Order: sequence, then structure tokens, then C-alpha cells
Amino acid sequence: MTTLDHSTTAIHSATRPALVTRAKNAVSTFYRSWKNRREFYHLGNMSDAELADIGLTRADLHVAVRSPFDFDPTGQLNALAQARAEAGEDAARRVC
Repeated sequence: MTTLDHSTTAIHSATRPALVTRAKNAVSTFYRSWKNRREFYHLGNMSDAELADIGLTRADLHVAVRSPFDFDPTGQLNALAQARAEAGEDAARRVC
């Protein structure tokens, strides 16, 4: 009986660090999402020409703003800008 009590205590004490780690990860994820969203909203203050310089359009911002809060819109915008840049490079190669 004492062995069972000891193992129960060991199980509970072993899960505490996991719970603390999960809580820290959740807080970290929330903070990162909040920070990225804040930076994302600064893009809305840029002119269309400035957005074009970084490979984005105003429509890209409208699409990304509809994403869930825990989704990082900056990653989506980065992928769009990279795809647009690669498409432009491919088109330039075909012209030459």
C-alpha cells in the first residue's frame, strides 16, 4: 500500500513540471501572437508603394487580418511576398 501511495505522489510531482512548461508555452505563444499582430497592424499605415517595395499588396493585408488570433499573419505575408518575388524572377528569366 505504501508503494502505491509513493508512486501516486511521484506521478503527481512528475506532471507538475509538464504543466508549468505548458503554461509557459501558452503564455509565450500568446505574447508572440500579440506582438506579431501589433507589428502586422503597422503595415496598414504604409502606403501602397511601400507595401509593393516589400512584395505585398493592400489585399494581402485584408486576407491576413481575417486569420485567427493565434495564427501568425506575418508568416502568411512572408510566404506571399516570397511567392510573388519568385514569380517575378521566373517571368524575368523567360523574357531574357
